[in-house]
Amino acid sequence: MAMATSVAASMMLVRSLANDLIPPEARSLLSYCLSGLQSRMAWRHTIVVEKTDGYYTNNVFYSVKTYLASRMKNDNATRDVQRLRLSSGGFGLDDEDDPEKLVLGMEEGEEMIEVYQGAEFRWSLHSHDHPGDSSTTLGRGGGRQYYELTFHKKHKEKAIKAYVPHILATAKEIRDKDRPLTIYMNDGSDWSPMDLNHPSTFDTLAMDRTLKRSVIDDLDKFIKRKAYFKKIGKAWKRGYLLHGPPGTGKSSLIAAIANHLRFDIYDLELTGVHSNSDLRKLLIGMTNQSVLVIEDIDCTIDLKQRDDDSNTSSSTTKDDNNKQVTLSGLLNIIDGLWSTSGEERIIVFTTNYKDRLDPALLRPGRMDMHVHMGYCTTEAFRILVNNYHSIDYHATYPQIEALMEEVEMTPAEVAETLMRSEEPDVALHALIELLKSKKELLAESATTSTDQEEDCDRAKEDEEDSDDAKDNSGDDDNEAES
Repeated sequence: MAMATSVAASMMLVRSLANDLIPPEARSLLSYCLSGLQSRMAWRHTIVVEKTDGYYTNNVFYSVKTYLASRMKNDNATRDVQRLRLSSGGFGLDDEDDPEKLVLGMEEGEEMIEVYQGAEFRWSLHSHDHPGDSSTTLGRGGGRQYYELTFHKKHKEKAIKAYVPHILATAKEIRDKDRPLTIYMNDGSDWSPMDLNHPSTFDTLAMDRTLKRSVIDDLDKFIKRKAYFKKIGKAWKRGYLLHGPPGTGKSSLIAAIANHLRFDIYDLELTGVHSNSDLRKLLIGMTNQSVLVIEDIDCTIDLKQRDDDSNTSSSTTKDDNNKQVTLSGLLNIIDGLWSTSGEERIIVFTTNYKDRLDPALLRPGRMDMHVHMGYCTTEAFRILVNNYHSIDYHATYPQIEALMEEVEMTPAEVAETLMRSEEPDVALHALIELLKSKKELLAESATTSTDQEEDCDRAKEDEEDSDDAKDNSGDDDNEAES
């Protein structure tokens, strides 16, 4: 203790003399040299994987998260981890009963060790709130969340050239097969995620077979053309306009597209976006391989049609003053400079009234494929019956299909009727009664319309006869005067 006290006192004396006798520049140089020496002597290196890079989402962070979640199922990888985060792969009440849907994650502050090609790699999760940030939720507000990968310095080349590419490739494979899809909703200029378990697929979609096949072929062709889009200098994206009456399956088609491509959905509610700047932040906050959806585009915000330059100028100025989303701002994220902030994206607009949209939204390059979702056809009807009752044919089919040729009925109406009973006979006869009642209403409406037209015609004839009578009376008066 006496020796330690003496050494400590001597060090304090030396430090005091050094501060008095050595110039600040020399002290800075000495500190720099000591830091460099310490760095060379350190035997461990660290790679930091941030969740965000400025406004941009760091896709590597989510690849690491997916990869580590798959490794958590390995007992050897988690034997030293004391705290794990358990979550459900879906948001359904029965998901906890399915072990395949349970996801293990790393708790903050814990460390996981993995050996890859004879090298040891250590993973840990950290998060910090920026000063003045009142949000306590990870990834929200100004918080910082990141993974740290630590390894021996002699494995640096292996970590960068072999281990990290292995993680990215494995994560992509997992996402394409096992990862549950996510649907995001916008809250101001941030996205809020929720697991997507929509069961709609192209096999169960009540849609014309030819139109369905054309959509599938177009999607499959799109995801294989990365090099082609780069070659021609265009952003790797594709736009679809889904239009038709309510209840014709537009939302189900969007879910089928996401399930077919294994893409996440970003459901953009424009009424919740306060400015074009917030719209751009939302766009660059999206990940690649995603579907951007704006439903009922004609109803969400007042997108003025650009009749002439003066109207456009005044409308834009007014919207800028009110800090609202403008048509030009929306067009910029679809087909402008900001559309290149991500790749392999699908953009989908839905509307019940296509003719209400500004032509600028509809041209090729923005909405490349227009898909009309019409009333239920006989082919779509058979798909629905097979979905709900698992039968390919029933004796009532000819009568139902004949009625459908005369009556317009949406797939949603057919589906709702088929769900009323689990017995096919009962459900199909209920559908027949509904079709008959619609046919009667249609006939009554046509009769009423015909009667009204006949009344109008008779009124016109009476008016013409009255005018002729007045003309003849005037002619008789003129002859009498003559």
